[in-house]
Amino acid sequence: MMRAPCSDWVSAIDEGSAPGRSDWPERLNAMRVELHPAFVIHQRPYRETSLVVEVFSSRQGRVGVVAKGAQRPRSPWRGVLQPFRSLLLAWSGRGELGTLTHAEPAGFTLPLSGGRILSGFYVNELLTRLLMRSDPHPRLYEAYAEVLTALAGRSGGEPVLRVFEKRLLAEIGYGLVLDRDNDGGAAIEDGRDYYYQIDKGPWRVAPADVVTVKISGGALIALAREALTGREHLRETKALMRFVLGAYLGGRPLASRELFRGASGVVSP
Repeated sequence: MMRAPCSDWVSAIDEGSAPGRSDWPERLNAMRVELHPAFVIHQRPYRETSLVVEVFSSRQGRVGVVAKGAQRPRSPWRGVLQPFRSLLLAWSGRGELGTLTHAEPAGFTLPLSGGRILSGFYVNELLTRLLMRSDPHPRLYEAYAEVLTALAGRSGGEPVLRVFEKRLLAEIGYGLVLDRDNDGGAAIEDGRDYYYQIDKGPWRVAPADVVTVKISGGALIALAREALTGREHLRETKALMRFVLGAYLGGRPLASRELFRGASGVVSP
């Protein structure tokens, strides 16, 4: 199985300082996160034998934890902390980085391969780059499980990636305007072209001195309905999502796209 690149997906970590002895029992209880569903979305080596694992938790959102000794041959974490695998995780700690205390499979592993596993790495990197730590997103967690399930089945492909990107942007407060124009609030019309401006929405007439991307009304409507089927609509919505996501990613390229460039016959998302 191909492994995710160890790149700068994870920002610097502030481990914080240990609490004082007097309030240690109370604070320890407050810091404990009990066993619940989660996925591993990224990991990297930490010190000599451990890993820093980025987790997408059904209760806590994106969380960073240290899996102590996970690189040792006899570690109980070896073979468990894998991407695209439904897990039950528990941890404790304070600040930006917790300590993993338990991990076990939750019953199934999504069998991604070929271009599908690269798409999975792409989705994981979006979560790692765009989600704030410890900000719960239960609906997005469900959407994430759905996109992995689709990628593992016959329905996976560009349409499910576009829908997930749309839902992700909505969850983090940057939802796309897909139902009305920015000129006067008129409903989007199939058969006419628009010019999408980030943080504003689609214009009928391209505004001067503003960067926009051209997209048809039909593509906007299809994305709003999450019913992308036509090749042209897929091409247009892909261009729209690259334009919008690029702005919120701060102009930094996605490391996962480099994997697509090295894969023969696989189209980058």
